[in-house]
Amino acid sequence: MIASAEWKQEMLFDGKSESGHTVRFDASSEHAAGPSPMEMVLAALCGCTSVDVVSILQKKREPLEGLTVTAQAEQAAEPPRVFTKIHLTYKIRGKVMQKAAEDAVSLSKNKYCSVSKMLEKAATVSYSIEYEG
Repeated sequence: MIASAEWKQEMLFDGKSESGHTVRFDASSEHAAGPSPMEMVLAALCGCTSVDVVSILQKKREPLEGLTVTAQAEQAAEPPRVFTKIHLTYKIRGKVMQKAAEDAVSLSKNKYCSVSKMLEKAATVSYSIEYEG
């Protein structure tokens, strides 16, 4: 896997993935032109675990109608400002059985989500599940 970042101006950078996608990073305090790199790490965590949970629930033939994963993080006060705590909230829509949802989230966190496993080396990662029938 290959990725790059190219400085454009001031604190703006274009990140590029090997698959050809581009994302604008804005490292200024306003983040007006795009997310900061650390915001993208959180978004990547949400995306990674979402893929796992949806895949697992679909394999179990659960009637999933929607999933939103939100991450709230705390960072160290001094540089490097690594994440120290991350809490994920899974909002599951549909008549998914509670046990199936809990198993899917647990499998993602403890086995499949590579982003989560990397972040756990620096931060405590916790989660909660909310059901929206």
